[in-house]
Amino acid sequence: MKTKKKIFITGANGLLGQKLVNQLVDKGEFQVIASGKGDCRLPGDGFDYVPLDITNASEVEKILASIKPDVIIHGAAMTHVDECEMNQESCYNANVNATAYLVKAAEAAKSHFIFVSTDFIFSGEEGPLDENAVAAPVNYYGETKLEGEKLVMACKTSWAISRTVLVFGIAHDMSRTNIVLWVKSSLEAGKEIQVVDDQFRTPTLAEDLAAGCILIAEQGAEGVFNISGPDFLTPYEMAIHVADYFGLDKSLIKRADSSTFTQPAKRPLKTGFIIKKAKEELGFEPKTFQTAIGILAKQINLARA
Repeated sequence: MKTKKKIFITGANGLLGQKLVNQLVDKGEFQVIASGKGDCRLPGDGFDYVPLDITNASEVEKILASIKPDVIIHGAAMTHVDECEMNQESCYNANVNATAYLVKAAEAAKSHFIFVSTDFIFSGEEGPLDENAVAAPVNYYGETKLEGEKLVMACKTSWAISRTVLVFGIAHDMSRTNIVLWVKSSLEAGKEIQVVDDQFRTPTLAEDLAAGCILIAEQGAEGVFNISGPDFLTPYEMAIHVADYFGLDKSLIKRADSSTFTQPAKRPLKTGFIIKKAKEELGFEPKTFQTAIGILAKQINLARA
């Protein structure tokens, strides 16, 4: 019997990590080794779990040298944009130093290294963007993710970068909110909400991002891939879609522009991705935003059952 290739996931306790582990276990093509900071918070079985502090160079080196994974999907990062702006040292440590340690370990193990990146490496002056768009981040989070990308592109092992946009979904323990849940719960409570209509994104269902990363892993694909949802929308338009789906009062949704919100970190106004390359080369088929709302609605009901 052929031994399965080992796939190692960082950030397995997070939203993307949960979806990656679920899908990989279901497919059964890889031996799945999940890792995260502290104890395993993932439900189910069919995978191994290793606690790992990716900001500890010697720990990363030791653990990956003993596992020797064929593939690493590096999804762990400090992603809260305002926190990154205010705690730049922690952000650099989590997003740049940790990536450097993992790249070094991947080179030693000759692993295929897949790095999850973001639309926030771009200025937001135009969109949607393809894989060749020129990066120019407007916040510290974007700067660190771009530095991470550069480390990956220079590495001496096979690599791929999976760039994504506004990932939303439901964690197994309902611990995370997202635009769909926020709009739904606010409108159900009769609360008026201000939603920006001058930012543009291609929102991405967490399951689709996981599926895109797995396609890269299965095919040993190399290079940069835009892995996002297919719909180019403003948050205001997303909110309207949510209200329509659940039959809620749209008059509670008020248009706002970005200047009405004071946030420590600047947001790029217009990003969003063209996903033609991922569709043609990987066979990536993401759900529409409308379909994704339906998937989340089912998951909410299951979580409450």
